[in-house]
Amino acid sequence: MREIGVGIITKEVERLCIESNYYLPEDVKKALEDAAEKEESPLGKEILMDILKNEEIARKNKMPICQDTGLAVVFLEIGQDVRIVGGDLKEAINEGVRRGYKNGYLRKSIVDDPVFLRRNTGNNTPAIIHIDIVQGDKVKIIIAPKGGGSENMSALAMLKPSDGAEGIKKFVIDTVDKAGSNPCPPIIVGVGIGGTVEKATYLAKKALLRKVGEKNPNEAVAKLEEEVLEEINKLGIGPQGFGGIVTALAVHIETFPAHIASMPVAVNIQCHAARHKEAVI
Repeated sequence: MREIGVGIITKEVERLCIESNYYLPEDVKKALEDAAEKEESPLGKEILMDILKNEEIARKNKMPICQDTGLAVVFLEIGQDVRIVGGDLKEAINEGVRRGYKNGYLRKSIVDDPVFLRRNTGNNTPAIIHIDIVQGDKVKIIIAPKGGGSENMSALAMLKPSDGAEGIKKFVIDTVDKAGSNPCPPIIVGVGIGGTVEKATYLAKKALLRKVGEKNPNEAVAKLEEEVLEEINKLGIGPQGFGGIVTALAVHIETFPAHIASMPVAVNIQCHAARHKEAVI
């Protein structure tokens, strides 16, 4: 049994919070560069070039890509042969978030009471933490800051199994159409299908971690991804909503077995600043 101290996890979370907000993943940058090449709208192309320039400035000057540095969403994969020692795991993660958002000069955006007082916690905690137990003796940490503008465009539908693939396509496309410019396109569209309400929404969020354009290994699902992406880009929303042929960079679909009576479908939209960073301990 391998032991990992909570202090190590805190330090890694702190670093990942900062780096995920400063540096755009290379696959996202490449997708934006490709989008700038093929965008037919002069204004859309100019906007995409500005987005890439912003990325370069953030990277060189070690500053946030966007002023909305998001709610810290943490995906944790813990090997079953690992023992966490020295303290509480969730508290260690939240301490890392506190330090990261303070030391990285990142905007604190979390309120303690979501309905009434809505007071800012002042340190961007608590984080949203997803824990999965896997084989092995390592711990994988993924930090994915999620901004409010794109998260607010999320949607869930409890479709009937008889709605089939066409029903899914319509729901996803309608959700993006309704979102319009709000999630700061070009976007990445995460879709979760199956399971239960909470499983579908989790899958939609996790789908955003996939490399941009990486297809689902299931051929039928991969074909559905392509078809939905094509239809979304026909909407004409374009970069930042000013029109064009690039509204979305990719559609990523994840599925899970479902009840015979159910077909839950969740959509989680990610803005062009698709931030996430990972480490393995």
